[in-house]
Order: sequence, then C-alpha cells, then structure tokens
Amino acid sequence: MALNLYNLRPAKGAKKNKKRVGRGDSSGHGTYSTRGQKGQRARSGGRRGLKMMGLKTSIQSIPKLGGFKSLKPKNSVINLKDLEVNFKDGENVSALSLWKKGLTDSKYGVKILGEGKISKKLNIADNVKISASAKEAIEKAGGKVASITAEEPKENK
Repeated sequence: MALNLYNLRPAKGAKKNKKRVGRGDSSGHGTYSTRGQKGQRARSGGRRGLKMMGLKTSIQSIPKLGGFKSLKPKNSVINLKDLEVNFKDGENVSALSLWKKGLTDSKYGVKILGEGKISKKLNIADNVKISASAKEAIEKAGGKVASITAEEPKENK
C-alpha cells in the first residue's frame, strides 16, 4: 500500500486522551477529582487566589485618610524679591519669561506674592496671578499689572 496523506496515522501510543476529571465516580476521577481532601488546595482558586482572603477586613480596620489630591496643577510661587534680582527696570514679566529665567518649573501657573521689596518698574502680564500686596507694591514702584498680553509658549511636538 502506498503512503499518502489520506492514509497517514500517528504511531500507536503517540496520541493520548486528556484526563477528564470530575465526571462521576465511575470515571475513576470523580468525588474529589484528584484534589485530595479539603484544605486550601482543594478549593477553587486555591494555592494562588486564596492567599489574600481576609484582606478586605484588614483594609477596613485601617482608618481612611482625610482630604484628596487635586488634579489641577499648583501655581509656582515667585516673590517680589526674586523679581527685583532677576529683572531689569521696564522689563515685561510673564509666565514664559519667568520660566526662561529659571524661576519656575512651569510655563503656565505662576503667582507673584508680596514678600520683599521692589523698586523697579515692571510690566506684569495677564497670565500671571498676583496677590493684592504684590500688586500694590508694583504699582507703588511705578510698574503696571496686566498691562501686556502674555506671549503663549510654543510646544515642541
């Protein structure tokens, strides 16, 4: 007989049927289905999934922490004394110029606070937040608040 694809057969004993456990007592693998008797390893999910049993109660026994973390980015804080040192008389102050001079880590949220003294006339952009005491000190020195429109930072993509 010639050997063709239609009459090929695997060698005797090469193919073995899968063990079908839990198919009744007469199958030879019924009742406990080769899992032994009781205990964690006899349970479904045992050995891996049951180790965290009781985790919920231990988590519930720990008190919750109050408050929450805001998703909004925090403003970088700049004081008047920093502006006095880093800017020249008549210069424009915007979030971008502060970032370029290395005073902030953000090109966006910036707030000027009134700590320190200022003697220079500075023009503060509209994208910089400012406290009332800082605004008063800048205007007293002859500067203007929100007198210029801020230049938008260019994103590199």
